[in-house]
Amino acid sequence: MPKLKTRKAALKRYKKTGAGNFLRRHAYKGHLLMHKSNKQKRKLSQTLCVDKSDTKTIKIMLPY
Repeated sequence: MPKLKTRKAALKRYKKTGAGNFLRRHAYKGHLLMHKSNKQKRKLSQTLCVDKSDTKTIKIMLPY
């Protein structure tokens, strides 16, 4: 049986935790930051866990 391939785009975006969950970053932090408040930019910098409905898809993309 051939080896499973890892989706490199998913590998760059998600990090697996010890409990088997996945961490992701917030969107809207890439550009146009001058009009956003410091509070909003600070909130967007935090990482958060991926929703349960998306974890099955990410597990397929990241088999190892």
